[in-house]
Amino acid sequence: MEYLFILQQALVWIVTIYWVYQFIITLCSFLKVKDKPLKEEKQHRFMAIIPAHNEEAVVGNLVESLNKLKYPKELYDIYVIADNCTDKTAEVAKNAGAIVYERFDEKHKTKGHALQWFFKQKIEEDAPYDAFCIFDADNIVDENFLNVMNKKLCQGEDVVQGYKDIKNPSASWVSAGYAIFYWTMHRFYHLARYNIGLSPLMNGTGFMVKFDVIKPHGWDTKTLTEDIEFSLKRIISGKKLGWARDAIVYDEQPVGFKQSWTQRSRWTVGHMQCLKEYTKPLAAAVVKNKTVMNFDGLLYMLGTAPMLVLTVVLLILNFVLFIQGGIGVSDLFISTLKYVIPTLILPIFTGVIVMFLEKKPIKPMIKGLALYPLFMGSWLLINIKCLFKRDTEWKKIEHVDSKKIEDV
Repeated sequence: MEYLFILQQALVWIVTIYWVYQFIITLCSFLKVKDKPLKEEKQHRFMAIIPAHNEEAVVGNLVESLNKLKYPKELYDIYVIADNCTDKTAEVAKNAGAIVYERFDEKHKTKGHALQWFFKQKIEEDAPYDAFCIFDADNIVDENFLNVMNKKLCQGEDVVQGYKDIKNPSASWVSAGYAIFYWTMHRFYHLARYNIGLSPLMNGTGFMVKFDVIKPHGWDTKTLTEDIEFSLKRIISGKKLGWARDAIVYDEQPVGFKQSWTQRSRWTVGHMQCLKEYTKPLAAAVVKNKTVMNFDGLLYMLGTAPMLVLTVVLLILNFVLFIQGGIGVSDLFISTLKYVIPTLILPIFTGVIVMFLEKKPIKPMIKGLALYPLFMGSWLLINIKCLFKRDTEWKKIEHVDSKKIEDV
């Protein structure tokens, strides 16, 4: 029993220190940081790239919003990669004004493979662009997006994540859960780290990369979460990502729980693939570079499945110690509440704070806030499921929200 008690105390300290560290970083989101000085004054040439699989219902609205950007039209081109499409995605995109590349490869259907295929061609032809931005077909883009990203390039930043907002936050409790989650990540993860010189992460869509960054190796990713993988490889090499609060892209989120479960399962599997592939290099980078940025990147990787496993083991240990008489009923009750309350109550409290800080209307989100613990709790179940069963097959998420940029 003595060994069990020592193990329990060790796990308590590990979990506590981890969350105290995250809380301290979160507070840095309230810092007021001066804008970086310009290193050059130039209007850069961009590619706006849209990988799309059977997205005829929404891709036209995205291309339309990109055509309305307040940036010189001769300095950016819009490319749609119609990837294994069996509908009118290519036709709709062409009619909206995009340059369309059609790709057919039944064995390699992920977004990462589509980008590898596209960039291989652009690198070989030495395409005359300074940078590129990647969007999902269901997005619509704020008119100032490229102006903001151009400024970031002029400030010397070469990989920058924009602000991923939500097209349909109040459509259901599921889409509301996504919205609250992303707003929280933007404020308390990306902004907080950017403020103190750590590295944010790519967030799936709405990010900018200087073209020179990928020219040596192309878009070299192999996991289901190519955005996180790209971010981790940058952090391992000692290079941080940037963050652009005013470069806004609106993303459609699933409204049904089944679709959400499928999507988040794929993300979790991709994260576990990154965990397997990059934890050791991240740890080596911590030792080699001795930077907080590398340490923070390592903690990010250890903060999902590994921390979940530790927490579950801790709860089991508490119950075993109670059965063996090592702790009393009150100790078991209090120790369990330490994890139940943050899981059920803290997300609602955090969501309200974030929505206030981000100036989001709370009234349409009441149901989503009330059920947010269910949304996050289901994510815990997804993590547990993916520890034992990992479906790596890509499954399409249907996008049907036809909002235009004027509607948001």
